Amino acid sequence: MEVENKYVTIKGYLVGPPSESDFELRIAVCVLKADKGSNDVIVKNLCVSVDPYQINRMKNYSSSQTSTNFATRLVPGEVIDSNGIGRVVASDNSEFAEGDIVAGLLGWEEYSVVRGGSWLRKINSMEFPFSYHLGILGSSGLTAYSGFYNICKPKEGEKVFVSAASGSVGNIVGQLAKLSGCHVVGCAGSKRKVNVLKDKLGFDDAFNYKDEPDLKSALKRYFPGGIDIYFDNVGGEMLEAAVANMNAFGRVAACGVISEYIDTGRRAAPEMLDVVYKRITIQGFLVSDHMNIMADFISTTSDHLRSARIHVLEDISPGLDSAPAAFVGLFRGHNIGKKLVWISDN
Repeated sequence: MEVENKYVTIKGYLVGPPSESDFELRIAVCVLKADKGSNDVIVKNLCVSVDPYQINRMKNYSSSQTSTNFATRLVPGEVIDSNGIGRVVASDNSEFAEGDIVAGLLGWEEYSVVRGGSWLRKINSMEFPFSYHLGILGSSGLTAYSGFYNICKPKEGEKVFVSAASGSVGNIVGQLAKLSGCHVVGCAGSKRKVNVLKDKLGFDDAFNYKDEPDLKSALKRYFPGGIDIYFDNVGGEMLEAAVANMNAFGRVAACGVISEYIDTGRRAAPEMLDVVYKRITIQGFLVSDHMNIMADFISTTSDHLRSARIHVLEDISPGLDSAPAAFVGLFRGHNIGKKLVWISDN
């Protein structure tokens, strides 16, 4: 059976901040039958993830700037692929049957054809909402879990700073730090977000970075005894300020640099004398580096959810046509928690 398949694409490569006019909704034909011997899986998408790093795939970088396949460049006119949750409607793959709920690399579209069934995993438990498998039990959660425990290696009583702390990864890092017995301070871009961090998620303190003309002085106030761990989602001047306030043998998990995704201006950098003399470790990482701990992550996080030791923050937009506005909103500070687009209920 053939169906119309609506999908979202970019009109051309982006320069500067994204706008809704950079995107368009198109229609293609999708055949709801997997060819025999193809090993393909056809999925009706229920919910898809919207993530800031995607903007780097929408720029016309030179080949020297695309040395990693983690964020391969998108092609204007083609569907924007992303993590998603869906229901199998046809399969030539023995691992997946019609009706299975799956998570994996799908797209901003109504139906996705997953070649060879690669990058899909079956969701066998219906204990938690489907959306959790894109956020708290998905890539955002694993990023927070692996970055905090494998990279930062926290010790009880240490002082932890989290930037973009109300975002999809930062809010989870802060909660994990509290569960580990650390003192946690986060920053965000509005009073409302700051209140969520303190009142709902249990951060020891939080501040609106937009109200702070001098970030180094601000961090000195919040960390008079210095910072032991900095989970960096921002880069730029925030990283520079954090390193200036770090203790000896401090650890920085470099998860993202959202301050530089759309700003073509000056790139702030940490004082290297601080890095050397304080023996600070700064390590970048990708969630794909840590797939070997997926089982432990799922088990531990599920236990935290059952006992309400972790709260889930989601920001869901309805309908595929809301995807461009949802994406643009990420760079305007509109979301709190994991940003998702809900495409279909069945």
